[in-house]
Parts: sequence; structure tokens; C-alpha cells
Amino acid sequence: MKRLYHYIPLHFVVFLIIGICFQFFTQFWKSDFLKILLFLGVLAMLVFLIKNKVIRTCIAFVLFFFVGVSSVYLNDDRNYDSYYQHHLKDNFTVVLQIHKILKPGNYYQKYEATIIKVDDLKTLGTVLLNVKNDSISNPLKVDDRLFLKPILKELIPPLNPHQFNYKSYLAKQGIHHQIFIDENKFLRLNTKAKTVFGLSATFRNLIQKGLEKYHFKPDELAVINALLLGQRQDISKELIVDYQRAGAIHILAVSGLHVGVILWILSFIFKPVERIKYGKFIKTVIIVSLLWMFAFIAGLSASVVRAVTMFTFLAIGLSFRRKNVVEFSFISSMLFLLLIKPMFLFDVGFQLSYLAVFGILWTQPKIYGIWKPKYKIVNFFWQLLTVSLAAQVGILPLSIYYFQQFPGLFLASNLVIIPFLGAILIGGILVIITAVLDVLPQFLADIYGVVISWMNGFVSWVSHQEEFLFKEISISFSSMLFWYVFLFLAVSFFLKKSSKGLIYFLISILFLQSVFLFESNENKSKKELIVFHKSRFSMIGKRVGGQLFIEHNLDIVRFENENSIKTYRITEGIDEVKKTNFKNFIQFSKKNILLIDSLGVYNVLGMKEPVVVLQYSPKINLTRMIASIKPSQIIADGSNYKSDVILWEKTCLKHQIPFHYTGQNGAFIID
Repeated sequence: MKRLYHYIPLHFVVFLIIGICFQFFTQFWKSDFLKILLFLGVLAMLVFLIKNKVIRTCIAFVLFFFVGVSSVYLNDDRNYDSYYQHHLKDNFTVVLQIHKILKPGNYYQKYEATIIKVDDLKTLGTVLLNVKNDSISNPLKVDDRLFLKPILKELIPPLNPHQFNYKSYLAKQGIHHQIFIDENKFLRLNTKAKTVFGLSATFRNLIQKGLEKYHFKPDELAVINALLLGQRQDISKELIVDYQRAGAIHILAVSGLHVGVILWILSFIFKPVERIKYGKFIKTVIIVSLLWMFAFIAGLSASVVRAVTMFTFLAIGLSFRRKNVVEFSFISSMLFLLLIKPMFLFDVGFQLSYLAVFGILWTQPKIYGIWKPKYKIVNFFWQLLTVSLAAQVGILPLSIYYFQQFPGLFLASNLVIIPFLGAILIGGILVIITAVLDVLPQFLADIYGVVISWMNGFVSWVSHQEEFLFKEISISFSSMLFWYVFLFLAVSFFLKKSSKGLIYFLISILFLQSVFLFESNENKSKKELIVFHKSRFSMIGKRVGGQLFIEHNLDIVRFENENSIKTYRITEGIDEVKKTNFKNFIQFSKKNILLIDSLGVYNVLGMKEPVVVLQYSPKINLTRMIASIKPSQIIADGSNYKSDVILWEKTCLKHQIPFHYTGQNGAFIID
């Protein structure tokens, strides 16, 4: 690893990442493409012309910082004149091309679609297409083209604190609008044009039809599709939860683990090729070609492309048989991917993959060196155990930050499943080939289905060992960063055992404790009032330190499973949630908050300019109420009819009273 620190691309990657983050969060560069290319060209020339090594290195770092800035700018469709939003007029029509089929929702089939035409103009840009369930008899396919007159809607941000930000998630994939189609309000165009994604989907559909002939159970077929074809749309929510709780969700996503196993198998199979002239080169070409063929079959999804790119660099590097080839391939692949697709940086899968590999490269050799088993079978499982532990060192803080849980039995899951993953993948590939050729014996299909069922059953059993699943763990972004500093210095100390390393390690503990005490103190002293959004219901909470007092009209079961309250409680470190009755009045932060429910009572003596919360569509004359109590602000929560909300908003606009609807603007918070 020492040599890795001196590997120049590593330093370039660091500054590239800084540039990507800076441009994404600040939108710093707003000039045209020619200016940014000229600027990069000048910096590149200075790198070659200046002889002073220190100055040249600094300019090279600045160059890669601006390469990161420019890559984000160039990958943002909104910066192009042909972006669809720049050409929208009244009564416009569009031609959409389906790019990707997403997991369906309860009411809509979901697709990523490219707007290739607005009226008669060629355009670019991707939208989220929602097609109402059962509105079309023939499901849409990749590369299908649709002609329609759409209503483009802004993506809705999270309506309650700390909920998953789907709008931000899609924005990082270049999607900023969505379209809803309720019925057959589009025309499907005849087209023979096929993209590589369409060809991949067609081939994959052929495989799926071949597999459906052999009577696999729904969960078996869904897992086969996920393992080998990269399609997780048909996996039940219960099965996904089981794999998450067992710490084995990576098994269901075609990623670095699968591609790594396939690379190892292919390297073993084509080992004899090395004996012929130019054998190493031929072997590398064959392996890389087969890896990309696998990526093609798996739909060329972002996770598959990332994994295959990483292992392509590794396969090429291994052909040179040089020291540190794995580490150098790892850094080079990251540099290449971020140059081409800078938004990968914000993808959770990308972050977890590279941190897991970093943990393995950095710590696994040292952990493995603690004990040298004599027997090969014991050595195999010891290697597997050390790889799993090293990967967890890399991803632990990040996985807790994102998923707020830690599966204690992840080692058991990996030790049982991963040794057989190679056989499962090989068996699956043979099953697919013979099924497509219609020569697969039913008894072999049954045997393979039983193996998949055993794997699902084992994962389900592990997931239900509640005492080993550590749930509702929340850490802030700053805490996560300090945890990584602590882990880095802790591992460095235990690997080198130097006095300087011990000092740094102890300092990291002090910093980590300081952050913990600071955040704990903040949580205990924090006070806020929240009008949550819940469609058809009302939830108003008063948070005082570690307690949340909440008034609501949900039944017990619905309230216990209410995601917005649960997420708020975990993230904010709330110790206790108590149901209360505010009796239509709350005094908070020197403000009077008046709750007007369906009874419509608001005559409260001595109240000056209160904040009014409207609940359950009260039958009141809003103009008269405004004249009577002169509210400073009016809030409508999710329990009101939308027709009433629209009228209230117009009345408030007329009287210049600030109006806040939680269904549109999100939860209202006073702190």
C-alpha cells in the first residue's frame, strides 16, 4: 500500500472528486463549452511547459480539479441548447423513447424515457414516465417510441424531515421531471431502430421466456433473474428485506462480487491459453470480451458497467504480472469511471463498492497473516472470513449512515453463500444456455430451483435472528467522517504498532468522543414544532430534547408503522414518543399556534397574530377569520380536502398572508 500513495492517478482522483463535488453543489461553472475547453487546454500546456517540479505538480492538481468541474458541467443535459425544457411551448407534443424499465409502484408502471423530440425539434434529456397500471394490455419495452401530449411535472421533494430524497436521487441521474399517463393517451410508434440497451433487453426477454417454461417458483425465478440477468423488479419486498437483514443484499445485485467470481472462473478456464504464442494477450482479450458480454446480458446497468470496468482494468493489469497491479487497477478504474460518468460518485453502490475493495486491499493481507492454516479447506474459509471482515472495515460507517442498521450475522451469510456462489453462477449460466436452446432437462431445472430455494430459506432464517440485527442506529454525516478517520488510524496503528501511530489513534478517539458529546448535547437541547404531512391524516409534534409529544388521529397499528415518525425519531435520536392533545392551542418559541379543526372554533381572547394550522377541512369563512384574528401565517396539513386548500391559498394570496400546504411544501417546522 505504500507504493499506492506514490501512484500519481491516486492524487488525480482526489482532486477530481473535489472538483466534481464543488461543481455539483455550487454550480460554479456556468460558462459555455468552448471557454471551459480553452481553460483546460491552457492548464494542460502549463503542465508540460513549466519545468519547476513543485509548480508543475500544483498546476496538475488544479487541472484535475477543473476536469472534475467540467465533467459535471458536460454531463448535465440542461447545459445544452437541445435540452427539451428549452423548447417547450403551449400545447407541445413529444416523442419519448423508453430507455429503462424500473420497478413498478402500487399504481403505476415506471420507466426512464428520453425525450427525443419536442414538436419537430430533436432534443435530449431524460424523464420519469409513469404509466397507470392496466391502462395498456401490451407492456412497454426498451426502445419503444411513444407520441403524446404530456404535462411535465416537477419531481416532489420529501414532505417530511429525514425521508429519502427521491427528487435528489433522480437529479443525480439527470432526471428533473416526470410524466403521468392515466389511460391510453399516447400513440405507440412503429420503429425498427434498436439501441444497445434495446438489443440487451430483447436478448434478456428471450432468456426469461426460456426459463419460464421450466416451472420455477416465483421467488426462485426472481432470484435467478437478479443473480444472472441483473433484473430485480420481480423480487418480493419480503425477500429483499430478508437479504438486507441478513447482510447479503449484495448477492442479489450483479456487482463486483459476481464479476470477480466470473473473472476468477474464466482465468482458471483459460489458463492453458498462456502456453501458446501471445497467450497472455489472447487470454486477456477473451476474458475482457466475455466480461462485457455478461454486462450486455445483465442490461448494462450502472452497477454492472462499474464492476465490469473495474475488473477489465484488473484483467489487463494481471496480464503484465507487476507488483501492486490490483491496487493500481483499482485506482485507474475509478479515475476512468469518474471522468466518463462523474455522477457515479454520488451513487451508494459506487461508494460501497470502492470502499469495500479499499478495505480488502488495505487490511485483508494483514488480517490473513495473523494465522496460517495448514489445511487447504480451512485456509479457504479463513481467507473468505478475512475478506469479509476487511470489506466491512471499509463500508461499516457508510452502510450505517445510509441504512441505519448493522447485520451481526453477515459473516455467517457470506461464509455459507459465497463459497457456493461460483457454482451457482456456473450452474445458472448452463441453465440459461440450455433453456434458451430448449434442451434443459426438467430434473436439472428442479435441482437448480431447489438450490436457489435453500439459499433463500437460509437467508430468511438468518434475517429472523432478531438478537443479531442491530437496528435503528443513526449517525450524522460528520460523525461518519470521524468514524472513518478513527478506523483508518486504528487499523494503521494495529498494523504498524508505532508510538506515533498510537498518538494519532488516541487523538482520533478524543475527536470522536467530542463529536458524540456535541451532537448528544444538541439533541438534548433541541426544541422544535413540526406539522408533519400525512395524506388524509393530521400529525403535529412538539419536540423537547429527547422527547416527542405528538397529536394525531391514526390508529395504533398505523401510527407504530408510520415511516415519517419512525425516520424522524431514529435520525434525531428521540428517546420517547408520547401521544398528547394540544387542545387546539400551542405556545412555542414565543409564538401562539392555533389549531382549527373540523369544528371551526377560533375565537380565542387576547391572541395576537397567531400561526394558524387548519385541520380536517373546517367549514369556516377564511376571509372573516383573517379579519378577526389577523394570523401571521396559515398552514394546511394533509387532513384537508385539496379543493379547500386551493381556495384557501387564493384567499391568502389576496390578503397577502403567507400560506403553507404540507402536501406541496413539505412539513412545516418552527425551531
